[in-house]
Amino acid sequence: MNVKRCSWANSANPLYLDYHDNEWGRPCHDENRLFEMLNLEGAQAGLSWETVLNKRASYRIAFDDWDAKKIAQYDADKVAELLANPGIVRNRLKVAATISNAKAYLQLCEEVGSLDAYLWAYVDGKPILNHGERIVTTPLSDRISKDLRQRGFKFVGSTII
Repeated sequence: MNVKRCSWANSANPLYLDYHDNEWGRPCHDENRLFEMLNLEGAQAGLSWETVLNKRASYRIAFDDWDAKKIAQYDADKVAELLANPGIVRNRLKVAATISNAKAYLQLCEEVGSLDAYLWAYVDGKPILNHGERIVTTPLSDRISKDLRQRGFKFVGSTII
């Protein structure tokens, strides 16, 4: 089978190909995966997506399978453990952001029900199709980013959104 892929998909990396073929650009309503992706995208800031994707399995273990209630309770000992973990990006600000994001996420869920409901409300539940255009930011991503930051989320700039 001949699969059409974007030029950025590294064909030498099976993780990258699987991500491209089965996740990228596909609507997602899985709450846990949305929270995971928001944090992984933040961890990617300044790095390649492939770097973070290669560490994804380690992230899931290190961050309790993205259980926001657990992450929100992380203490200094857990932070030290994370910063010593070579399986994740060991950046103090990004680790702290994930903990902050868990707290902000729980608050957002209390207010609007879920991250899924929050995000999809911006597009009336319908995906935006850019037809292959390389778009880095949009007025919508600017608006969502600004609102998330006001809610206490970190590493959620417009490009990440």
